[in-house]
Amino acid sequence: MIADVETVLRGPESYAMARKAIDAMEQNEVWPTALNFELWLHVVADPEGPIAREIQRLMTLGQAITDTLAEELAATYLPKARLNEQIRNAGDQLSKELATVAKAIEHAQKTSEQYGNTLAGASKELSEQTDTLQIKRLVDTLASATRRVQRENKSLEKRLSESTAEVNRLKDHLEQVRRDASTDSLTNLANRKAFDEELGRACADAETSGEPLTLALIDIDHFKSFNDTWGHQTGDQVIRYVASVMGRMAPPPRFAARYGGEEFAMIFPGETAHAVEQVLEEIREEVSSRMLKRRSTNEDLGTITVSAGLAQRAARETIHALLERADTALYASKRTGRNRVTNAEAVDAAA
Repeated sequence: MIADVETVLRGPESYAMARKAIDAMEQNEVWPTALNFELWLHVVADPEGPIAREIQRLMTLGQAITDTLAEELAATYLPKARLNEQIRNAGDQLSKELATVAKAIEHAQKTSEQYGNTLAGASKELSEQTDTLQIKRLVDTLASATRRVQRENKSLEKRLSESTAEVNRLKDHLEQVRRDASTDSLTNLANRKAFDEELGRACADAETSGEPLTLALIDIDHFKSFNDTWGHQTGDQVIRYVASVMGRMAPPPRFAARYGGEEFAMIFPGETAHAVEQVLEEIREEVSSRMLKRRSTNEDLGTITVSAGLAQRAARETIHALLERADTALYASKRTGRNRVTNAEAVDAAA
């Protein structure tokens, strides 16, 4: 399985892939709308993937890729479109449930109003009547009205209870959708979008509190050659393994994410660069300590290593500047032999 499109589009092959997608659309006489462009990016990025296979099947049958068909394909295969559909469906269900509750409450209000009118009328008649039979009839009428109101109230209580359960179910579903939208499907770490949002929050909090904040970028060494040798499925296993090591070292408020491809990022609120450097050394040592085997054949894959760069945020430093310093430190680890951790302070001092 190849890297996801969002990851590939942040790599060196992104422009070539974009041109290839445009060429493929022109060749197949498909208008280069934004939605078609996204679909064809998936086609050229993963020619054996489900989107590519379905589009190829449709075109083999002579089916034109119309705007309507493109929307159907997006809703079926594109994660963002599926997410929007799930949110829309949950919102529609919630609206229907709330409308039903509103009707039930309105009906109960009318019943209560009628009951009030019955009581008022009975009170007036009682003040005017002395006949025992008439009084008995009034009492029977009040008893009947009271039983009717009791039934209505029980029905309303049951409906409200059911609605509360349904609203809670929808709330849990929306929360799961939100988690899915911020989670990388391969590693179960946070995805790039969630990382960008969390880094923004962490920098704002650090600016307000004056507490330290350290950012680390981690990259699997020689991953491309490993992928070329053993295949993408085995490469995915390696990515998951490194992610699992990082995940164990990132209890809240630490934050670990897949930054893109074989690169990861970690945010350390309230921790200095020196403390984070020790954590990264632990990650580096644990990753390199295990002899890996290919799951499908049990072949020895040898060991893998990771390189890391870290930077502690300076006062009033922008997010872009912090990322750039951490990336420079990571590049220094790669340049000086890999399988090492570099602190941006050391790079700055050397410069």
